Amino acid sequence: MSTTMVSPLEVGICCRDLPALQRFYEEGLGCTAKSLIHVPANKAMHAAMSAHGYSVVRLQTTYGERIKLIQPDAAPVDAEADLPFLLDRAGSFYLTFIVADIDAAIQRLQQAGAQFLTGDRRVEVRDGVYLAFCKDPEGNVLELVTYADLHAYRNDLENRN
Repeated sequence: MSTTMVSPLEVGICCRDLPALQRFYEEGLGCTAKSLIHVPANKAMHAAMSAHGYSVVRLQTTYGERIKLIQPDAAPVDAEADLPFLLDRAGSFYLTFIVADIDAAIQRLQQAGAQFLTGDRRVEVRDGVYLAFCKDPEGNVLELVTYADLHAYRNDLENRN
């Protein structure tokens, strides 16, 4: 028996500077702010989120997924030092955005301040599959992907709007 999902995937990202990161995702990926809320300390503790309160802005992509940027009232501690490759650290993660025009997305994200790990060009990792990795202003890793044949990769999307 599987769990029935009722909405597109949502991802939460802990951040230090909520307004700056919100601006990056709006300008760099075209996300739209849907809500901004504050959760008080007593609720944050019961939810296993923080001993302090936190603020969260919900952003929505043009396809409907949501990114929750979460800033705790007390500054979070720094993550481990950078390693040269994403898969050098267990527990690594990144957000993947499948885009229609990867070159335009790279340019837009560069203008928004993204630091590209793959250089300023897309990389063809297999026939017709192009990707680029970058970091947002707080070091979270994003992957952009374009498929020459998206239907071959995700034929389940053909009936979605």
